Amino acid sequence: MDSKGLIRRYAPEAASWALTRVTRLITGAQARWLGCAPVPVQRIYFGNHNSHADFALIWASLPPRLRRMTRPVAGADYWEASPLRRYVIHQLLRGVVIARSRDGQAPDPVAQMAEALEGGDSLILFPEGTRNTTDELLLPIKTGIFHLASRCPQVELVPVWMENLGRLLPKGEIVPVPLICSIAFGKPLRLAEGEAKDDFLNRIRDALLATREAAQPA
Repeated sequence: MDSKGLIRRYAPEAASWALTRVTRLITGAQARWLGCAPVPVQRIYFGNHNSHADFALIWASLPPRLRRMTRPVAGADYWEASPLRRYVIHQLLRGVVIARSRDGQAPDPVAQMAEALEGGDSLILFPEGTRNTTDELLLPIKTGIFHLASRCPQVELVPVWMENLGRLLPKGEIVPVPLICSIAFGKPLRLAEGEAKDDFLNRIRDALLATREAAQPA
């Protein structure tokens, strides 16, 4: 293999390593596994969403063996907007890129996510559907996570709560401001047989808030 072939082969791996180190350096966050352990079990990591840096922090907080099997779910409108973003989401993070506004021709987002799970991957997603720039702790939970759990009921869903990410990379900014952030992984849950949609979405919300509460200093 020539030098160009070697670069193409190993550049994404090196860039992924650098992204992990930079994310940890900028945020200063140490992962706290409060409700489960970082074991190689197929999961959906679902978190509160305040910044474009959110999924990078979740991904970087996973041990290497889990990072290799975990793909972030990302909005096409943002991540397909420039060559650099496309490289990061596709080559470094192997993201599942979905269209948040469907025009009839875009693939079904739930089907895309289910396909990734059926292929053996884990996912990182944000059930609020968009970044929360309000003073509320959480926006309303969208129904997509219910439909995904219905299609893949065997997969654990792990709540993840992050603090200060919105201040680290405010909306409209592209350069992060170094700031101590925190990340906590809560107790896994699954969709119960016959569970109603609204009951499940309430449990998703409650699980996020319970993880936040558990992460507060004593």
